Amino acid sequence: MSHTLGARQAQKRQTRQALLNAGLALLEDQSLSSLGLREVTRAVGVAPAGFYRHFRDMGDLGVALVEESLGSLHSMIKAVLAEQDGAERMIDRTIQLIARHVSEHRAHFRFIARERHGGVRVVRDSIAAEFGLFAQEVAAALGAQPVSEGWSPEDMRMLAETYVDLMVTTATAFMEAAADDPGTEDRIAHRARSQLRLIYLGRLQWLAASGPSGD
Repeated sequence: MSHTLGARQAQKRQTRQALLNAGLALLEDQSLSSLGLREVTRAVGVAPAGFYRHFRDMGDLGVALVEESLGSLHSMIKAVLAEQDGAERMIDRTIQLIARHVSEHRAHFRFIARERHGGVRVVRDSIAAEFGLFAQEVAAALGAQPVSEGWSPEDMRMLAETYVDLMVTTATAFMEAAADDPGTEDRIAHRARSQLRLIYLGRLQWLAASGPSGD
């Protein structure tokens, strides 16, 4: 009995993942708001009614794709920020990580870039929530660094959001880089490094520039 139940659960997981994979592939050239449920189920070879065993609607599938697209970045970025090898090492590791992750998950990042301001509200909200959680985790990691001593929680959150915005912008640039121009990614990486250095240098001077009152 347990073996049969386990086989059914495994089959259910496989079908769910197949629906996610099909949805992601179909979203290469269209937005989620224009994608039909029947297109997805046809690509997988299941009846439309079978879709509802896994997702409430297309928005629910989109939210699952958001979690799949961004979930793995959290632990990797936190690990980089926890390193104590100095600012330059952290900057280089961050850019390398973003470039590699985009290369390995290009379709996921294309989906996020398109749907971040797309027409499906629940997916927009999910992406915003993920970025908010991302900023919260980055703020905690940055706050643990000695250079952050004396920073207010509000300023630390602002710094984290600045880092996250730059990471998203850099990831989008890598995703859109022309495949026939090998120098494009080098230019993107160089610019991102310069921007991260600028943020870091500003961080070193922030408390002195803000003054005792934080103005």
